[in-house]
Amino acid sequence: MFSGSLVAIVTPMRPDGAVDLEAWARLLEFHLANGTNGIVVGGTTGESATLRDAELRELTQRACAQLGGRVAVIAGAGTSSTADTVERVGWLSQLPIDGLLLVTPAYNRPTQEGLYLHFAAAAAAARKPLLLYNVPARTAVDMKPATVARLAKVAGIVGVKEAVPEAPRVRELIDSCGRDFVVLSGDDATARASIAAGARGVISVTANVAPRPMAQMVAAALAGDGTGAQRLDERLSALHRELFVEANPIPVKWALAQMGLIATGIRLPLTPLAAQYQAGVRAAARAAGALP
Repeated sequence: MFSGSLVAIVTPMRPDGAVDLEAWARLLEFHLANGTNGIVVGGTTGESATLRDAELRELTQRACAQLGGRVAVIAGAGTSSTADTVERVGWLSQLPIDGLLLVTPAYNRPTQEGLYLHFAAAAAAARKPLLLYNVPARTAVDMKPATVARLAKVAGIVGVKEAVPEAPRVRELIDSCGRDFVVLSGDDATARASIAAGARGVISVTANVAPRPMAQMVAAALAGDGTGAQRLDERLSALHRELFVEANPIPVKWALAQMGLIATGIRLPLTPLAAQYQAGVRAAARAAGALP
């Protein structure tokens, strides 16, 4: 269920910042038509920090209804408050989702023991499989493999999205957590190497713009076709880079607007892509076949 190319999908918004549900339906169909294996709703790329609970609920409900079990639906449930995370996990578990994604608490910088207790409390409240999410570049805390290994023994915790871009980290996670524990890459630029090291796929930003090439690259890597995966990944490499020239999801939302899939809305404190970066993002999207 949690494997392949899963998209950390953007939340489409109108210029005034309101969620655009028509564009949401269009994005979901776009991914169904282009081989994406799963949809992560309300993650970092979905502007989780500024989504209201009611908006997350509606986006998730609509995704489940429209996709109808054809691909996995995973809902982002993590916050920087354990109590709020436990509450969110509780009501999200009542929806027909396939799993929950919980990021490490940002800003408060918990200890490894604090991380363990935070996720154990969330798991106790969950009624759906739970994926941990480690992204120290954004949260200012790195959940170490030893802590993940402890959490792998907690009922309901089935995997981790690891955004530390190092293949040795993936191998350490697999060695310490066991082969049944799911490790997914959280970094597009090193996803191919992570899969070669044992990851089962990627939760991808690039897949927003180039879902079919990303799905093909991941499938080739999972099948052990290193040469084919490399060839496909080379076409995506500029996009992997350019989608992070400003804070995610600024560049990816701009690219999707150029593709005609969404409007230009993004919520403050994020701002639209600066003019000096637009040519680079456009060229990368063209190289990946996403723009003419």
